[in-house]
Amino acid sequence: MIDISPQDLADRYIAQWTEPDAAERRAAIERLWAEGGVHVLHPPAEVRELAASLGFDHLVLEARGYDAIETRVARSYERFVEKAGFTFRSRADAVRLRGVVKFGWDTVAVDTGEVAGGGDEVLVLDDDGRIIADYMFPGA
Repeated sequence: MIDISPQDLADRYIAQWTEPDAAERRAAIERLWAEGGVHVLHPPAEVRELAASLGFDHLVLEARGYDAIETRVARSYERFVEKAGFTFRSRADAVRLRGVVKFGWDTVAVDTGEVAGGGDEVLVLDDDGRIIADYMFPGA
């Protein structure tokens, strides 16, 4: 297992979500992620409640592979950074236990600096230090 600073990884991970250039964003994804990596999102409460009302008890959203992850990151960038005026930042709490890195992140209003939300991230790494699984818990 490659020795990688958990905080450095957290910072680089968050940077992919705020990268304005599509080609740079894709390059960041390919540097950070293993080819078949999966991003798993624990949906926000309102989405889980709507799904439960339709009979879905265990809703999980998933993007697998470079193309799907690129689409997920690009749409998040467009919605939250480009249109809503937010940025994301990692908290200075990244820790690593073998091949797992855990850290928190904040959603910050660019114009005021106010924290509008955030969550927790759990990354599972391969032997090369690339992400094979990413478990995102918004609102945590």
